[in-house]
Amino acid sequence: MDAALLIESVIKAILMIAILLFGFMYLTYMERRLLGRFQTRIGPNRAGPFGLLQPIADGIKVIFKEELIPAEAEKLIFITAPIATVIPALIILAVVPFGGTVTIFGRSVSLSIAGDINVGILYISAIASISVYGIVLAGWSSNNKYATMGGLRSSAQMISYELALGLSLVGPILMAGSMSLDKIVQAQNPIPFFILQPIAMVIYMIAALAEINRSPFDMPEAEQELTAGYHTEYSGIKYALFMMTEYIKMIVVSVIAATLFFGGYLGPGVESYPWLGPVYLFIKTFLLLFGIIWIRATSPRIRYDRLMSLGWKVMLPIALLNVFLTGVLIIVFPGLAA
Repeated sequence: MDAALLIESVIKAILMIAILLFGFMYLTYMERRLLGRFQTRIGPNRAGPFGLLQPIADGIKVIFKEELIPAEAEKLIFITAPIATVIPALIILAVVPFGGTVTIFGRSVSLSIAGDINVGILYISAIASISVYGIVLAGWSSNNKYATMGGLRSSAQMISYELALGLSLVGPILMAGSMSLDKIVQAQNPIPFFILQPIAMVIYMIAALAEINRSPFDMPEAEQELTAGYHTEYSGIKYALFMMTEYIKMIVVSVIAATLFFGGYLGPGVESYPWLGPVYLFIKTFLLLFGIIWIRATSPRIRYDRLMSLGWKVMLPIALLNVFLTGVLIIVFPGLAA
């Protein structure tokens, strides 16, 4: 790797992490304001104009909060568990194309961090599976029965829904004939995959909500049963890292959904003006995030046994059926696949 390419990669990685951190800050603001509207409240409106400085105020507050470690906790694991949870969330988008190729200072630059690699879907599946370890270890290392139960619930939930989530990715792979995310985006020109793969899209969105422990699948944090779940004993910066992971994962699953099913960065005029690509991807991601928040505002938390039954008895068979039907249709109508 030459020096210029190395510098380019480092700059793009730093920029991606900065965008995710900024997105986390103002996604919390967006959620609180929207929930206020949905529930006939005002929401944060005191810190700065329209409450726009509220995320900064919250960050300053959490920095100065006292951090406590239980006396009987496994201290090394207790400290490192939040880090093991947040790192996969920050690096998972490295293979997602945010646009085509643009020219900067006479140099062609790809608007993706790692470039177009042919196993992008495999990379995403592998990295997404890692964060569960941090959650389970956080619950176990706290030496707290509520936290341990939350961690075990989270692991069982993620395992059951990851099967359906992984199978939902097979449809776009078969349609595009590649695991490269850039090729999957290009295969959606002119028909996006949410039209050709509606079942896979619905399965992905439901499984993604369970994967990131969002309502109505937030059983690992059920306050009526588990106090606060796996992060009951955490405070200060460590607690903030868990919250940051949850909101960054919301962004991540929305970006991946926009890429796989809604055409990614494609849109009118992208061929002539490549800088429009990230704008289109941002708009699609924003709308999906709005939907996730809307679901939280309107859907009650479901019972844990029904949550597991939905994953194993309903979503997994439907996802398998979708893969079978997609394969049959591609054989019968070869023109469907790219």
